[in-house]
Amino acid sequence: MTTIEKSVDVQVPVRTAYNQWTQFESFPRFMEGVDRVTQIDDVLTHWQTSIGGVSREFDARVSEQHPDERVAWHTVDGPEHGGVVTFHRLDDHTTRVTLQMEYQPDTLTEKTAAALGLVGNRISGDLKRFKDFIESEGRETGGWRGDVPRSPQS
Repeated sequence: MTTIEKSVDVQVPVRTAYNQWTQFESFPRFMEGVDRVTQIDDVLTHWQTSIGGVSREFDARVSEQHPDERVAWHTVDGPEHGGVVTFHRLDDHTTRVTLQMEYQPDTLTEKTAAALGLVGNRISGDLKRFKDFIESEGRETGGWRGDVPRSPQS
């Protein structure tokens, strides 16, 4: 497994940053290579991606979610990965968004990209685009405030 951890400070309150992050269908607006995310139910999403000329589809399940604190996920099929995004209040108008992700590179190309740090660079770019997106909007486009307790098996 390859592990990546990246952070970005956004100039919005923690509630605004968290609420926007729960709007999974907006991810293609700031995540490179994400073509479409469809919210199936409160905890299940379907992803369509195109990365490095390879198109993939997979489902991901939210495994833990607590408003203004964290959203954790793992794939239920397709490329194996999972992680957590946490939201840290720095002051009334600034939030640190930290993404920790583990994934299993499958192909030689994916293993090479992981070794060269290309996936980490892409995630840094996605977080920067999230910052630009939420700061330019000035408010979230929606939000889901539900709580998903961590499963005892997780």
